[in-house]
Amino acid sequence: MLKMSNVAKIYVTDTVKTQALRSFDLEIEAGEFVSVVGPSGSGKTTFLNIAGLLEDYSEGNYYLNNQDVTKLTDTQKSRLRNEQIGFIFQSFNLIPELNLFDNVEMPLRYRSFSAKERQRRVIDALTKVGLANRKSHYPQQLSGGQQQRVAIARALAGSPSFLLADEPTGNLDSNMADGIMSLLKDINASGTCILMVTHDLEQAHLADRIIEIKDGVLTEGIPSQNVVA
Repeated sequence: MLKMSNVAKIYVTDTVKTQALRSFDLEIEAGEFVSVVGPSGSGKTTFLNIAGLLEDYSEGNYYLNNQDVTKLTDTQKSRLRNEQIGFIFQSFNLIPELNLFDNVEMPLRYRSFSAKERQRRVIDALTKVGLANRKSHYPQQLSGGQQQRVAIARALAGSPSFLLADEPTGNLDSNMADGIMSLLKDINASGTCILMVTHDLEQAHLADRIIEIKDGVLTEGIPSQNVVA
């Protein structure tokens, strides 16, 4: 599903060179649920951006579904990202002027789906997150947990094989967070691969395995209990 070999990321300015990631070697199989933890500033977001084709890397090789990402043009990366990767963000990133149906449909408009197929996918995705009966509501009419469910529906509507979640429960109370994690577990059980950055070690342990990033270096296994993500 995902394979990185010696991937590194270096940010260069006029006066400073910063190595955000160092020699990443990682393989994630189809259908896995992997949590990413680590201290603030350790490189977690950079790693997730590279995995989601939102950011280029400086060295190494990255294969996504057996495609060598390095050899893809920007247009090809955009197409791959839109067709195979779903994103869930901590801040939901819903468009307040659009109702739930239109929020979920928006990414589908960049693909060659008919209006009927888009409608089917939107209703199916909203049904999976329990909000089909509120498709005409607007984001501000929902709780935080419900808004995150809409964001998940938006990611699911495109039938991604790979779901990237960046602190998906970071803005939610514990009850709402538990509901979102239960939903993600159900999505993973249906076959979707999930890569989730989280600051919550209890939630991290719900995944199949955990990787920890410290100072741009990746390690695998159970993280130390003093990790602050």
